[in-house]
Amino acid sequence: MLLGFKTELKVNNKQRTELLKHCGVSRHAWNWGLALTKQILDHNKVNPTEKIKFPTAIDLHKWLVALVKSECPWYYECAKSAPQEALRALKTAWDRCFKKISGVPRFKKKGRHDSFTLEGAVKILGTNKIQVPKIGILKTYEQLPQVKPKSVSISRQADKWFISFRFDVEKQESSNTSIVGVDLGVKSLATLSTGEVIVGSKSYRQFDAKLSRLQWLNRHKVKGSANWKKAQMQIARLHQKIANIRKDTLHKLTTYIAKNHSTVVIEDLNVSGMMANRKLAKAVQDMGFYEFRRQLDYKTKLYGSSLVVVDRWFPSSKTCSNCKVKKEVLSLSERVFNCEHCGFSLDRDLNAAINLKNAASHAVSACGLESADTSRMKQENFSLLANISKL
Repeated sequence: MLLGFKTELKVNNKQRTELLKHCGVSRHAWNWGLALTKQILDHNKVNPTEKIKFPTAIDLHKWLVALVKSECPWYYECAKSAPQEALRALKTAWDRCFKKISGVPRFKKKGRHDSFTLEGAVKILGTNKIQVPKIGILKTYEQLPQVKPKSVSISRQADKWFISFRFDVEKQESSNTSIVGVDLGVKSLATLSTGEVIVGSKSYRQFDAKLSRLQWLNRHKVKGSANWKKAQMQIARLHQKIANIRKDTLHKLTTYIAKNHSTVVIEDLNVSGMMANRKLAKAVQDMGFYEFRRQLDYKTKLYGSSLVVVDRWFPSSKTCSNCKVKKEVLSLSERVFNCEHCGFSLDRDLNAAINLKNAASHAVSACGLESADTSRMKQENFSLLANISKL
């Protein structure tokens, strides 16, 4: 399977200038291609009988060479793959939009999410040096895996530059046969069916006051001035620190869960719906539920375990893990689950995690699978989990 590697670059002023040039070329190609494709879509909407074929990435690059490069000589100061990859990414973005996976692509702005992709003569030299087209040899702070990447992506976060690439790794075989249910929450990041409770980093809440003060001090600065740029860099660095603390917590947790359990069961949470609640949005965003699921998805494949996503309508919180009787009403303020039928009492999140584990166990027995084969289960084997709520 493919695994991504990302690390910080150690760049000097000359290299920093070259990186900014490549970001500018990539951004210009993206914006030019986006404007052109939007004009084509508008023309096809107005003239349904005289439609123009939507261009491919190759068509866009041919037009770019013929129409733009001749008028913009600074294109030739950068690697030719930078605008090519930008147009290829634009075509992928439009494909996702047409399939209704994501929204309409947006124009890029200078200084926001600066990045570009290079392919071709990419070589890893020694332990902490990598050679990329046009720019030359770049140094890194940590050791690089000794692989042969076909392409690299270079991006900027605050005042730091990062390089990333993908390489093939072998999947590991897991001898574990345990099943664990994981209930995500706002009070605690995750509650495992084993009884373990993992408290989230809550990095945004930790630095919320400091971030508000920096933004308040920046309110009257003249946009574009030296002091405004310094303030913007301070804010960007703090945002990066908050994100890094959150990512560190999620990486450690997902690695621990995927390594020590053969089957991991989670709920298909409606994160966008939870974000619409103004009272919960900040806390939900601070926990990083989507990133938790994304990391758990590829790490379970890497470590030989499997991920089971239960239907979002499965009543894990309302069902008693002891007698399986469903409660009609359970308010968010009730942190302890009390069963009126059997008198069972347990923490709300732990009760939900146990119900998730039991749901997967029932699905395993229903499929007729032995415990030794649990580590090789696929998510499609648990299609009947969506119907468990009807029991």
